[in-house]
This record gives sequence, C-alpha cells and structure tokens, in this order.
Amino acid sequence: MNITDIVNRDVVNLSNCESEPIHIPGSIQPHGFLLGLNFDSHLIGFCSANSDDFIKLPPEKLLGKSLAEIFGTNQYDSFVSYLRDEKTDQARPFVFIYEEISYNASINVSGGNVILELEPLPDEQLDLPNLFSQTKNFVSFMEQHSSLLELCNDIAVETRRITGYDRVMIYRFDEEYNGEVVAENKREDLVSFARQKYPHTDIPAQARELYLRSPLRMIADVNYEPVPIFTLNDNGEKSNKSLDLGLSGLRSVSPIHIEYLKNMGVGATLTVSLIKNKKLWGLIACHHYGPKIIPHYTRLAALLQGHFLTSQIAVREVAEEFEIAQASDKALLKSLALLHENEDFIGEKHTSESLLNLANAHGFVIFSQGKFYKNGLVPSEEELTPLMMSLSEKYPNAGFHTDQLINYFPEYEKLSKYAAGIIYHSLAAGTPDGVLWLRAERPETINWAGNPHKAVSLDDDGIVRLSPRKSFELWLEEVKNKSAKWRKAEISSSAAFTFALQKHINFHYVRMQENKSRILNEELKAANKELANLNWISTHDLKEPLRKIQIFASKVLDRENPDLSVQVKDSVERMRFAAEKMQLLIEDILTYSKTGNTEKVFEEVDLNGLLNNVLDELRDNIDEKNAFITATELPTLKVIPFQVHQLFVNLITNALKFAKHDAPPVITIGLEEVQGDSILADKVHKAESYYAISLVDNGIGFEKEYEQRIFDVFQRLHPAHKYPGTGIGLAICKKIMENHKGHIKADSELGIGSKFTIYFPAKPEQ
Repeated sequence: MNITDIVNRDVVNLSNCESEPIHIPGSIQPHGFLLGLNFDSHLIGFCSANSDDFIKLPPEKLLGKSLAEIFGTNQYDSFVSYLRDEKTDQARPFVFIYEEISYNASINVSGGNVILELEPLPDEQLDLPNLFSQTKNFVSFMEQHSSLLELCNDIAVETRRITGYDRVMIYRFDEEYNGEVVAENKREDLVSFARQKYPHTDIPAQARELYLRSPLRMIADVNYEPVPIFTLNDNGEKSNKSLDLGLSGLRSVSPIHIEYLKNMGVGATLTVSLIKNKKLWGLIACHHYGPKIIPHYTRLAALLQGHFLTSQIAVREVAEEFEIAQASDKALLKSLALLHENEDFIGEKHTSESLLNLANAHGFVIFSQGKFYKNGLVPSEEELTPLMMSLSEKYPNAGFHTDQLINYFPEYEKLSKYAAGIIYHSLAAGTPDGVLWLRAERPETINWAGNPHKAVSLDDDGIVRLSPRKSFELWLEEVKNKSAKWRKAEISSSAAFTFALQKHINFHYVRMQENKSRILNEELKAANKELANLNWISTHDLKEPLRKIQIFASKVLDRENPDLSVQVKDSVERMRFAAEKMQLLIEDILTYSKTGNTEKVFEEVDLNGLLNNVLDELRDNIDEKNAFITATELPTLKVIPFQVHQLFVNLITNALKFAKHDAPPVITIGLEEVQGDSILADKVHKAESYYAISLVDNGIGFEKEYEQRIFDVFQRLHPAHKYPGTGIGLAICKKIMENHKGHIKADSELGIGSKFTIYFPAKPEQ
C-alpha cells in the first residue's frame, strides 16, 4: 500500500501571514487523532500519523478500511444513525470505545469527507459542567450590572474559574479590527494587559474568518510537534492534495501564530469567538503559561460563557445607545418647540443650550444669507467662512459627519481646537448656507502592546513581510486632531433638526414673499384703478374736442372753400385727418383696455355661427377687395362671445388690409386638434389637447424676425399712409387668447403670405 502525507509545507515558508492558508495545514495537534471518511462509503481516506499512539493501529492499517472493521459493526451502526440525526450537536458527541478506552468524537463535514477528531475521555468519565450553576451565576451578573464592560469583567472571572487558565481576557475589535483588552482576570503575579491595544495585523483576515466559522479553538501546547495527515496514493500521485480543517478543533496552528505566542511567553490557549450580527465583535482569550488540555465539556462550558456574553452585547450596546438617544431626543424636542414658537428663531434662539445638547456638541453654527449665528465654542468667522464654503461645495445635497475633519480637509487642522469632529448639513443647495455642529479635539493616549508599526518589517533580502512581533513592551501613541465619535442618535437628531429648520426658513421666506406680494398686489390694484380712471377720462374727454375739431374743419372746408388758398385748404384737411386718426387710436385703446378688464362671462358658442356674423359685418370690405374666404367646420366652445367676435374681426380685417394690390385676397380658415406639448408656449398645458384654428392668407407677409413682436402694442410694420391702423389690433387678439387660457402665434414669409393660428383649450373647464 502506498500512502503519502498532505502536509502543506508552504505554510512554514510563508513570509506574509495575511495570505497564509491556515485552514489547510495538512497536520493536527497531538492531543487527539483524526480520521477522514468518504462521505458516501464511510471508508477511511485520511488518517493522522499518531493513530498508533491511541488505538495501536498505524495509518497504513486504517486507510481504505471501514469503521466497522476498526470499532465493530454495532458501534458503526450507532455511528451512522448518529451521523444522520445529530452530527452537529457538540453537546452530545459520539463516543467510540476501543479496547475499553472511550474516545470523544467531534465531527464535521469538509467537502466530500466526514472528519472525525477523537480524544480520550479523562479518567474515562464524562466531565459534565454544572450548567445550572453557570446559568444562575450569569443571571446574577446581568442583574448586578447594567454596563457591558462590567459584565465582561464578570464573564472573565467566571471563565477563568471554570477553565483554570492563568489569564482570561475579553478582547474587543474596533472598526479596523485593532483589538483592545476591555476586561481581564489573571494570576496575581502576572502583568496586566488591561486597556492595551493590539494591531489588526496580530489577527489577520483569514484567521478572523476561521473564528467566525469555528467559535471554539484550543492550543494545548505551543511546543507541540505537528502530526501529519496521511492519505492513499492513486497511481503514484496524491488523490487529495489538501483537506479543509477550518472547522476542526485539532487543526494544526500557523507557525507564525505559534512564534507570536512564544514571544509572549504563552504556553497554551483557549479562544472563544464573540459574534454580533454575523460579524466578529471580539474574543474570550484564555492564556496559560505552560501546557494545558481541558476536556471537551469544559471547553463547551467556556463556549457557553461566550454565548452568554454574546447574547448581551447587542442588548447592552442598544441600552447604552438608548440612554444617549433619550437625552438627545429630549434636547431635540426642546429645540423644535423653540423653532415652532419663534418666527425669528435664527436671530433670537440660536444660542439655546438644547441645540448643543441634541448632538452633545461643543459648538453650533448656522450660516444663513451671508451671516453667522454662533452658539458655544466655535472658531472666528474668518476661519468658519472657508470651511462652510468647502463643505457646501463638496456636500451640496447630503449630510456629512466625521470625528476627524483633517482626514477630509487637511487644510483645516488649525481648527481642531474647536472642530476636530463635525456634523454638517446644507440648508440650500447651490449656496453656502448650512448648519454645523462642532466637537473639540480630544487628545487620546493609546496603550499599544508593542509598536504596531513594527508588525511590518524587512527581511534579510529587503522584502516587506508581516511577522510575529517580538516585543510586547508598552508603546504609547498620542492621537490628536480627533474628537469623540458621533453616536447614531446624535447624527439622527441633528438631521431631524436641520430638516425642521429648512422647513422653518422656507415657510418664513414664503410668508415674507406673500406679504410682499399682497402689498404689491394692493399697489397694483390701486394703480390699475387710477389707470382705468385715467383711460376713461382720456378716451371720453378727448373724444369731444376731437369731434369739434373735425366738425369745425369740415365747416371751414365746406363754407369757406372758395375764399381759401390752396395752402390753407391743405392744412385744414391735414388737421381733420389727424383728428380722425386720433379718434380711431382712442377707440382702439379703449377696446384693448376693456379686453383685459371686462368681466369674463363664458358661454357655449357655435363658432360657425359667430364666424358667419363676422363675415356679414365685413361684407362690404370683402366685396370691395373681391376676397375669397373658405372655412372648415368649426367646433362649439365655451368662450367669451363678444371677445371671440372681435378676435375674428381683427384677424380677417388684417388679412384684407395687407392683401397684395395685384391679386385678390384668398383667406382659408382651417381646424386641427393638437396636444399641448406640440405648442411652443410657456402657459400652455403640455398634457392637454387644443383646437388649433388657422387663418392663412396670400397677402404681402412680413419678415420672420417680427413673428413675436407683431403682437406688441403699437407695433407697426408698414407706413401708416399706405396701410392705415393704430398697431393695437393684434395686441388685442393676444389679450383675448390669454383670457381664454389659449395662445396665438404668427408664421409669415415676406411676399408669400401669413398664417395666424389661435389655440383654444379643447376642455376649457380644466
């Protein structure tokens, strides 16, 4: 039979422990032996070299055999039944008996293999823990202490009592997985490790992953000789090059970790994982200064202590957070009450102590409309201004908080006295307006167990390597430019207050704008009333003298005609013409004024009948011009009748007036239903439909540049002596369409003709 070991010899030669494959060492610790069974056949495919030390059978006599051949059919059948029903129950391990010696069998599945780790029972008895006593003690601890750290101290004491190790520590990780000893119980002669920190390189990532997979780990003797695992050869080659021992308690230990423990003077360890929300929160680390093996059930008792503590970590942390949240919420409610009760909160109440308390801050700042409102310990305005500008540029629409401002803005290191940590919220995107909570620098001295930077070193070839630290002498590091961390409750309260402050500012601004609009509206009403009176006086009082001028001019021309010179006759004729023009202008101004001020009474009107009335009214002018007018069927709409009548009169009159001299006018009136999003106008509702009534003529037209300006008051494109008019007609048309929530537009080409389109809402009630 050809057998070979599966020892991963690369492990020993690794220079970087962060990539060390510690889950596949190919060897075990010697206080037990290992059998690896094929999952389906249960034939032994792997066997540790020390099987002969326990059951007097070397690997070559075990590999390829069935368990029934080794332990007998009855034990094998019981084992198969156990494997099927209870293979994961550590509290009830299967017990094999070989030559009257009992062996605890811890079982786990690895790939296609079932791994059995067998250890002899001490004195052949089950060393069962007193679970009632353990639970009773833990309940007592919970009742005595509300603090998580106090509970950790009690767990350290109880775990040492149960296990008998020289030192038991509760070890907690921070965000970067640097560890800190937060509780300790030890032999009196040992130096304390309490409050010391250990860099994250001491427990690399793959080791932390294994602590999550396997929460209990024992190293019985750091000076042990690793026991290789053997397997059968297939055609002279290894059938399995590795065996994942990530869940195995006997798994051989990384030589780098062994060296680390030796450097600390530790002889044996037991480690229990503390897991919170599927993440490694910390460890119960037990150290002994000589070899130490504790039985299976004593290990489970230590694991139970870990479960006890784990069950309380989240509860106690939430309770501590709740106390802070209560105080923060109380201050928030007081601040919100002040905000709602004071219209000028920013100016009058920004110094309230509750604004500091809601985030437990040392300083508070509101920057609004170019002015600072300060509360507590804050920098000068000259120092605050560039900080607020930087924050508003980088975080225009989002909140921001940090306990170390210099990590994001190194240029503001000088502000650490006031603002080592900040919470910032913008009040208005696109402006530097914002609100700021500040915390002063809290210098901190960290007690490192050895220089953490020495974990990275150069080997003889000058290559960077992560290696076990050889020195654990206390190494102090002073941390500056850092504040206390912001709690979730403080961050939430500051965000809630900022949101309320934004609403307050916006409401205050709207109120101011409403007051301004109301005053302006009243002024506009008064001005409109005065203009209406002035318009009335101007139009009506001017009509009478103009009429007299026309009458006197006619009399002079009729009665005195033979005696007048040609020059006088011409002057009087010009005077009469100017008076007529002035009277026409006054009448158009009055019509334009009425279009905007007349009460808007809408009626259902058949536009076909209305158009026929307009054509009858303009019949003489149409016949005189020999005009040809055609119209499609128009809809019935809810309109202001006399205004739409005026609208058609003005548009048709315009088409007749600006006809070519050498061709009779042709006017075509068409209809189309269109969607609002096809109309290029601001006041048109894009989702609504409109009736587009077009009037197309073959007149003289005008340049494209006048298509918008033509609707302005007094806008004339042609000489008055050639095309008489006041330039108000199309402005009246525009006003009429505005009254109907519609739109009018012009399209024209010089010498070709013009097209005027009027858009009426298809459902004017909307």
